[in-house]
Amino acid sequence: MPRRVVLKISGEALASSASDQTIDAKVVDFLASEIAKATESGELELALVVGGGNIWRGASGELAGMNRANSDIMGMLGTIINALALQDAIENHGRQARVMTAINMDQVAEPYIRRRAVRHLEKGRIVIFAAGMGNPYCFDEAIQKELRVMDLTAITFCKDNDLPIRVFDLMKTDNLRRALAGEAVGTLVK
Repeated sequence: MPRRVVLKISGEALASSASDQTIDAKVVDFLASEIAKATESGELELALVVGGGNIWRGASGELAGMNRANSDIMGMLGTIINALALQDAIENHGRQARVMTAINMDQVAEPYIRRRAVRHLEKGRIVIFAAGMGNPYCFDEAIQKELRVMDLTAITFCKDNDLPIRVFDLMKTDNLRRALAGEAVGTLVK
């Protein structure tokens, strides 16, 4: 039976560090290649949760005087843009992928329905969650120091459900495969 894994990819990981590009196509292609390699054996059911911080952060809009709810929705739309970029790149590497969102966007992505997501995983598809699918430190320290690895809701959810978090450099070749194989890559938060 395949092992089911959820991988969180920050929006910032998709941005270019060398230019002002919001999404760096070479970075997205590299990540898609690593994801395709890590899942080609069929021993893994992989879901991705993608962030949108490279496009918009809700808190930034609020600081500029925007309504926080509208600003958060803008950030959620940014996650959909990133998810679609990843879906396209993953499919270009020969793997099937589906984007599922909490916002109804039938022409762009599937609505999140738990049973449908599980069925996609069982069929070997990579499921990419966007638009609010959820959220060497201990959990309390990560929460207290407001570390920017994940949002506090996600860290708290993992803590409350005894789910370990492995933080590693996704841009280093084979780190993803090694982490998914259970090798000691990066930092384990538990």
